[in-house]
Amino acid sequence: MAISISVVLLLLVLAVIFVRNGALKVSHGLVCMLLGFYLASTSMAPTIHSGLTATADLVSSLRP
Repeated sequence: MAISISVVLLLLVLAVIFVRNGALKVSHGLVCMLLGFYLASTSMAPTIHSGLTATADLVSSLRP
């Protein structure tokens, strides 16, 4: 749950930065949001979730 909230917050911050800089229009953001909701209801959702979890585990195991 903590990883999901962190990813959502990171994506939200990036989206706000892109909208403020003019690199991402509001309509593009809405399309991305709708795509996310659509993907969450498909059979690919567990695969995407496990891929993000594996990536987060890999990144968290790195030591500088």
